[in-house]
Amino acid sequence: MSSSSAASQPSPIAEASPLSLCAREPHVPADRLVAEMVPPPRFDSVRFGTYIPDPNQPSQTEAVQVLESFAGGLGGAHASGGGRPRRGLLGFGRAKAPKAPAGPRGVYLDGGYGVGKTHLLASLWHATPAEPSLKAFGTFVELTNLVGALGFQQTVQTLSGHRLLCIDEFELDDPGDTVLVSTLLGKLVDAGVALAATSNTLPGKLGEGRFAAADFLREIQGLSAHFRALRIDGEDYRHRGLPQAPAPFSDDQVTRAAYATEGASLDDFPRLLDHLARVHPSRYGALTDGLKAVCLTGVQPVPDQSTALRLVVLADRLYDREVPVLASGLPFDRLFSEEMLNGGYRKKYFRAISRLTALARDARGLVAD
Repeated sequence: MSSSSAASQPSPIAEASPLSLCAREPHVPADRLVAEMVPPPRFDSVRFGTYIPDPNQPSQTEAVQVLESFAGGLGGAHASGGGRPRRGLLGFGRAKAPKAPAGPRGVYLDGGYGVGKTHLLASLWHATPAEPSLKAFGTFVELTNLVGALGFQQTVQTLSGHRLLCIDEFELDDPGDTVLVSTLLGKLVDAGVALAATSNTLPGKLGEGRFAAADFLREIQGLSAHFRALRIDGEDYRHRGLPQAPAPFSDDQVTRAAYATEGASLDDFPRLLDHLARVHPSRYGALTDGLKAVCLTGVQPVPDQSTALRLVVLADRLYDREVPVLASGLPFDRLFSEEMLNGGYRKKYFRAISRLTALARDARGLVAD
């Protein structure tokens, strides 16, 4: 075959190289962190009416009813009263205080992964009758990152004017976070901010299995006092009635799909794990900006707990943004060791497996038959 005829043959893959997560080191200004405290793209259009309770799990229907009532109770004038913070959890100590909802000014959704807690939390945000600028929605990690970016006092000042603060995936991984969040939420409640949170751990059990929670019992109990806990039972809706996650593809299939898919990234999995250690988790959302798919070769077990926790945050950001994940190597349910899956962070790891499995299922169409 002549060189000219060979050159005319179509390439099996596109000429443009795919993107790379490892080539990205995003800078995220503090004002962007504040502006992005809204439900992520996956939950833009969710509402209470789009939540489909499992008929075998009455706690799911009850949660919808309680949250709808809670949202309705947040429709009055903001408690700050012309810029002065409201004092007291229920408005005691102020003359002619507007009637506040009975009980704690917070709801806490406790349940396993995949029962729709984030859907319900985002629905509460949407249903609360207030301007978006008066409502904040973010993960626990994003909230602590906001404090790191703005400083404690500026964070209190920024969020004190809000009607509602929604905190997804509420976890306390170390004593510093316990004291920080306990103090922050106490000040926000004093300013009249209503709270809502989701977690896989009851508020009185936060931190258990990760550090000496008994030494910080006062802070943990203080957090618990802000919330009415709602238990939501059920199985993971992401896999309810669906087949198992697809088996990993070959390196060649993943590479070809990355070249053929506009806006896809292609990275070696161990190299990506090393890169995540150099990027602060607050920037993982920006790390995925503009991606249409993530392609990974050589998936293998995560070597240690610090790396595993960083991967959990990346999995959350990819899931929030509905970015499919195509991979070769081991299936995602073999990412974490038995020791990790039986340890204090097991619920985080199971959530990551659940979400990555769903994203792997979404990515199957990227591979040509």
